[in-house]
Amino acid sequence: MAQHPSGQFPERGDWQVLRENLNQFYSNLGKQFPVNPEVVTKDFFIKASIGTEIKLRWYIPPTKVESGSAILYVHGGGRVSGSLELYDQIVSRFAYLSGVPFLSVDYHLSPELNAEQQVEEVFSALNWLKEQADDLEIDKSRIAVMGDSAGGGIAASVAILARDREVQLSHQILIYPMLDDRNLVSDEQLLPFAVWTYDNNYTGWNAALGKEYDKNNVTAVAAPSRLLQFEDLAPAFISVGDLDIFRSENIEYATRLAKAGVPTEFHLHPRAPHGFEFIAPDAKISKKAMADYIRVIQSI
Repeated sequence: MAQHPSGQFPERGDWQVLRENLNQFYSNLGKQFPVNPEVVTKDFFIKASIGTEIKLRWYIPPTKVESGSAILYVHGGGRVSGSLELYDQIVSRFAYLSGVPFLSVDYHLSPELNAEQQVEEVFSALNWLKEQADDLEIDKSRIAVMGDSAGGGIAASVAILARDREVQLSHQILIYPMLDDRNLVSDEQLLPFAVWTYDNNYTGWNAALGKEYDKNNVTAVAAPSRLLQFEDLAPAFISVGDLDIFRSENIEYATRLAKAGVPTEFHLHPRAPHGFEFIAPDAKISKKAMADYIRVIQSI
């Protein structure tokens, strides 16, 4: 099992220490995943719509599924940490197990960029992937967006932009997504199990929203739980543990999607904290969750 790194515990609002701790955690985490040399990778650099340059990594599995589908992957890290490199083995593993090619996005972190700018970078990657579909030998109508934690929240925002800008998106695969900037009131029952804490949640959202934090005018692109109209969003898959502080916001988001007529598959895993399938990959519940992820990825 991967352990959180020892060292200074970040104070509420200290994104620098939180970034250092999480990046060390992701570095440790990656070491427990097997290397898959059969997966071929190629790096690209593109200019996003907001003018920034972002790095993309294309993962080609040894045996591709016949559907021509592809997954755009958004890494986690509370908006303030994580990277394409730190997630390299995780994304490679998804490609290897599913037989579906992946495009990983090295979006810029907060507070260097705000929440909406991060989403625009990832949305630019989606448009690039569609433009390159023929060269990459994929079907541009079978592209899904996927992410975990903060990456899951950004993926949900990309799905909102795709609908609003009339860009076809096949699916949104949201793994315990970070959706609601208002989730700050501690649930005493969850505190002992909070891998991602309420203080961390404040720090991540505060860095991502800046002066707009804790105001009523935060947009749904910045924080998807602010969305009012859910109709016509891409079909959704959402998975979360019942010991995760994102549990309630994920349940509510899935419910609102379903009520709006969006095809939605939702999983609530008992006795599972945030990041459970990465932290304890050999646990029975982790294997079940991963099997569900691979099944949905292969269904695109």
